[in-house]
Amino acid sequence: MVNFSFRTAPMLTATPLRALMDEQISIIGRFLTPQCPVTVCAQMHSDDGDLWEAFAHYNTNADGTVNLTRDRSVGGSYLGCEPMGLFWGLQPAPGSREGLRLRKKNVETPYVMLMSLLEGHVSPSEKQSTELAAVIAERWYMAPGVRRIEIRKDGVVGTLFLPPGPGPFPAMLDLWGMGGGLMEYRSALFASKGYASFSLAYFGHKDLSGPEKSVNVGDSYFKSAYHLLQDHRQVSADRIGIIGLSFGVYLSLRIAIQAGVKVCQIVYIDSYKITLFLVTSHFLSTINVFSSSHRCCFICHQIEETLRAAGKSQLLTLLSYPGAGHLIEPPYTPNARRAAFLLHHLRW
Repeated sequence: MVNFSFRTAPMLTATPLRALMDEQISIIGRFLTPQCPVTVCAQMHSDDGDLWEAFAHYNTNADGTVNLTRDRSVGGSYLGCEPMGLFWGLQPAPGSREGLRLRKKNVETPYVMLMSLLEGHVSPSEKQSTELAAVIAERWYMAPGVRRIEIRKDGVVGTLFLPPGPGPFPAMLDLWGMGGGLMEYRSALFASKGYASFSLAYFGHKDLSGPEKSVNVGDSYFKSAYHLLQDHRQVSADRIGIIGLSFGVYLSLRIAIQAGVKVCQIVYIDSYKITLFLVTSHFLSTINVFSSSHRCCFICHQIEETLRAAGKSQLLTLLSYPGAGHLIEPPYTPNARRAAFLLHHLRW
């Protein structure tokens, strides 16, 4: 009689397979040879078709498993126990174009992440590596039921995202920097968390009037955008905030001091060291002296002094992250150290 010995094939699982960009997932390799080197690799393409990848070296446990939530990477794109290291550690693949930054252009489609389990401690570029198992996961900015509405009204150009349900919802006016165009992924994620969010274009968009390489809108444009959001039947009119990045910080301040605008919260993200600046107030109209510069250190000083003089210093929360760079992206997304950014000659 012949005795047959069966061994279960290696397996790689990702739970859940479909998740929002800022949600953690569990990645586990099973049925592997105990105490052996393996590599876990992640690869995905951006909306522009560029390949991004990350990888990490692990040693399997005595039970033949590797669990990224529990185990430590000993090499690759990151070291130590980093459950989401394969996501925030993504970098352009060798040979890619210079200065790439990962930004989602079509929020109605996911990033499709191919994760594979490779034999030995290798890198994805090694063609001789042996794949033991693989799994595909989707990463979304838009949760099921979120509605995306293009706005082209009275000269205002943007995209409104609404959470599932009738509302009314708290809302955010979403302002980006001088990269131009219309970035939607932050607003899509806000709506996935229960906030109505209006991503506003003000420069470098084909539907805006005037030359694309100049800012052709003024205070009335931003005030109209604020009131458009405020007047929406599914928005809670007294619970509207503004989030501004880079030049959007300066614009947020200009909007907040306009007559007839009552902002309940403002978040500023700016400077060469990240400063997350949170103001919760209905008293922003008392701050009436601002420089045309949008450098965050100056803004912080001005608002701190004004709130202190008004006896409202408790309304300010300042979080500083030295060395973090110029922007904060959603959790678990890769943040480029530098990107190809062309600052056009602007007229304001």
